[in-house]
Amino acid sequence: MALIKSISGIRGTIGGNIGDNLTPLDAVKFASAYGTWLVDRNKDKASKEKLRVVLGRDARISGKMISSLVSNTLVGLGIDVIDLGLSTTPTVEVAVPMENADGGIIITASHNPKQWNALKLLNEKGEFLNGEEGQKILVLAENDAYQYSEVDDLGSYSKDRSYVQKHIDAVLALDLVDVDAVKNAKFKVVLDAVNSTGGIFIPALLAQMGVECIELYCDPTGHFPHNPEPLKEHLGAISNLVVEKKADLGIVVDPDVDRLALVNEDGSMFGEEYTLVACADYVLGELKGGNTVSNLSSSRALRDVTEKHGGTYTASAVGEVNVVIAMKATNTVIGGEGNGGIIYPESHYGRDSLVGVALFLSHLAKSGKSCKELRDSYPSYFMSKNKIELTPTLDVDKILSEMAQKHQNEDVNTIDGVKIDFAEEWAHLRKSNTEPVIRIYTESTSQEKADALALQIIDEIKEIAGL
Repeated sequence: MALIKSISGIRGTIGGNIGDNLTPLDAVKFASAYGTWLVDRNKDKASKEKLRVVLGRDARISGKMISSLVSNTLVGLGIDVIDLGLSTTPTVEVAVPMENADGGIIITASHNPKQWNALKLLNEKGEFLNGEEGQKILVLAENDAYQYSEVDDLGSYSKDRSYVQKHIDAVLALDLVDVDAVKNAKFKVVLDAVNSTGGIFIPALLAQMGVECIELYCDPTGHFPHNPEPLKEHLGAISNLVVEKKADLGIVVDPDVDRLALVNEDGSMFGEEYTLVACADYVLGELKGGNTVSNLSSSRALRDVTEKHGGTYTASAVGEVNVVIAMKATNTVIGGEGNGGIIYPESHYGRDSLVGVALFLSHLAKSGKSCKELRDSYPSYFMSKNKIELTPTLDVDKILSEMAQKHQNEDVNTIDGVKIDFAEEWAHLRKSNTEPVIRIYTESTSQEKADALALQIIDEIKEIAGL
């Protein structure tokens, strides 16, 4: 169905033809390219001792197969593999520096449906590779430029299942995570973990924070009970259960647990855009200010909250690596993405739902407000998220260029696709890094206005494309 190669890794659907889908040979090829790049990058060290890579996967049906292919390929390159097994993206990111490893790979396709899988690639800091590094790996894969180890120089394979607790311990040790306040609040929550690894990690975290957890779709079988992207239209079951069980809130994570969405006590959406806003409000309030970063597709509400606390907000290009680069450049205390991704440098430079849950519950407990009251305390913006499927005849660059030209009298930003800022609303259109689509995000002061702006933008794109 699809194979997408990018600087951040390789993502595709399972089965089919080599080079068109994520087949076993494609997994081996890309793992070979990553391992070869790692050896080239660490030549001095590799000449004296084995390099080490941390490996983890979400609960996708294909995960065990892909993980086995990747781990054995790395062993064949003379690299030692530490396999965390069922894990989360942030857990692998945390484990890489803890293990003093040279890199990491997470086998996950994030929010994509179950037929997808992917290899996400990390450096020795447990952070995603930058563009230059990713491009080198793509070239190695294109040229099949690998050299495997002889029998006496093969790497080793070992399992480590201790990182559920190690990750939780690291989160609970953060200064602004107030475990006592959360315990005293005696929260009851409903958790939707979409039958992936969040069903292992989040209940364990909540138990240690004294939170009663009602589990919904927490069996890590990889059979997703609904579309795994944590959007309102996919979350009817948890919304109903929160009300039925008289819970204080609902918690939703995606399959690899780097996106966090929340549900209010009345079953309404807190809004994944507002997960970061609320956590930032808490952190900035406790620290008496600080800077923030989110990407161009994120809500204006973060800017408003940041400025309320006397800080400076910066917008980056879409993509976690771009957010992290901007965060480091601006000495940011908290940042992330409006898709529910919290990046808290005090912990590590990666989106982490465990950190997000702990910070949000601390905020909620200390605020004395209900979840809905807390949400209502923030600037009210409404977002519409849409996409247009790409076909071979669509010239995306031409479409984006003509859209920028069409709206040249507005505030137009072209660092990542085209973002058009109007007086009270904005539209951002860009080619996705993870799916064969053009994403169209709009935000306005009401849902009706955001939807109307989205329809207007889609109509303009179709007119330009001749659709």
